[in-house]
Amino acid sequence: MTNPIKTRREGGILEITLDRPKANAIDLATSRIMGEVFADFRDDPDLRVAIITGAGEKFFCPGWDLKAASEGDAVDGDYGVGGFGGLQELRGMNKPVIAAVNGICCGGGLELALSADVILAADHATFALPEIRSGTVADAASIKLPKRIPYHIAMELLLTGRWFDTSEAMGWGLVNHRYPAADLMDQAWDMARLIASGPPLVYAAIKEVVRDAEDSKFQDAMNRITQRQLASVDVLYSSEDQLEGAKAFAEKRDPVWKGR
Repeated sequence: MTNPIKTRREGGILEITLDRPKANAIDLATSRIMGEVFADFRDDPDLRVAIITGAGEKFFCPGWDLKAASEGDAVDGDYGVGGFGGLQELRGMNKPVIAAVNGICCGGGLELALSADVILAADHATFALPEIRSGTVADAASIKLPKRIPYHIAMELLLTGRWFDTSEAMGWGLVNHRYPAADLMDQAWDMARLIASGPPLVYAAIKEVVRDAEDSKFQDAMNRITQRQLASVDVLYSSEDQLEGAKAFAEKRDPVWKGR
């Protein structure tokens, strides 16, 4: 069987393409492969940014493979490390991930995009959480979406399963930028290169702080930062990069980040 996940590596950037005709749906086996790819990205010290996209221009990902489910894949089966799609439950993912949504993005596919840090979309991309129509719950989206966009809009999308386009997604702050389909991947790579040129230890600290603070009181979160109780913050505050940033500013030059 052809590997449903294609990768392209350039410097510190890893492009991950879900390529599973006809619609890039994810079954258990594909999810486990995605988990391995994202875990390898997380653990590779030379990689700094990942881009997740779908093959073709029609589908980013429609989520769970219902055909595979009808043939025996259990909805509560072994999705592998990182849970469904390999990303949304992956522990310690302290590197930036960009979702380049190149087409239909619904159900678990939208949950996969929500697991990224930045979402870019083609003009023609469309979105939905249609699980309600098949009698099941969009579990990860039910947790994440009301924290990302206004509560009442999130609930409407969850309760009705209606489709919405890129313009509406941008209006609610769900998508960062929209581009013509032909320009999407170039723009995604431009953003990835920009991020990859920055300080990786700071990115790791940002992601850990954001995760830690999500359900914390402000002062509690600040105390954990200032007392260096977060691993990534402790590493950053003792790093060469921390000193390099200050030196570069004082010397009026561009910093050289080493990730240590």
